[in-house]
Amino acid sequence: MGKSAVKFKIMPEGLDVELEKVKRAVKKVIKEMGGIFGESEEKPIAFGLKALEVSLAYPEEKEIEELEAALQKIEGVSSVEMTDYRRALG
Repeated sequence: MGKSAVKFKIMPEGLDVELEKVKRAVKKVIKEMGGIFGESEEKPIAFGLKALEVSLAYPEEKEIEELEAALQKIEGVSSVEMTDYRRALG
């Protein structure tokens, strides 16, 4: 059972969304779905809007689309886009 290294770009619904609150919810969802949260970074998009970029390890045998759908349901999240997916070594 291998692990995949995955990155998601999570866009908030607006400027008033607390990214720290979204980050806590993302960590919880990842853990519940069997993944391991790696790190996150706020990336400026435009006009003060920031996206949350999240990296994680996820079991290869699980469907990544299920995790993506669960992240999409988090309050304050507008969209979720997988930006990188690769097999992790080790």
